[in-house]
Amino acid sequence: MGTHKKNDIGRGFTLIELMIVIVIVSVLASVAIPILRGRINEAKWSEGRAMIGTISRAIRAYHAEKGHTAPAPTAFGGPTGLGFLPGDLSGKYFIDADFTFSVTSMDPLLFTVTATPTTTILVPPSYTLNQSGVWTP
Repeated sequence: MGTHKKNDIGRGFTLIELMIVIVIVSVLASVAIPILRGRINEAKWSEGRAMIGTISRAIRAYHAEKGHTAPAPTAFGGPTGLGFLPGDLSGKYFIDADFTFSVTSMDPLLFTVTATPTTTILVPPSYTLNQSGVWTP
């Protein structure tokens, strides 16, 4: 078997070695945390953008069903509504009240759908989609 010197038994890490490890971990954390926060923010917005897309499709379906001479939809429910029930647009990070839309013309169809979260702080603070499929943060 191997021989041990008297000084090798019970030897641990020195203070300098521990401090170097702490510095390395701190540098890695300072780089990783902002990247992770950005990804979490983007994941939350993916829910909001999915809901905006659902509203956009509902506006297009309303237009296809009612025709270009029909009154523009003005609400999520009701006679000139898009057919959403309370809670249909609520998810983990967004609620119904976070979404608004405006149909400015039925011929040609011109609209915008906006999400502005009220319960979660996100960057950017809102997203808008128009009839051409252009997203504006």
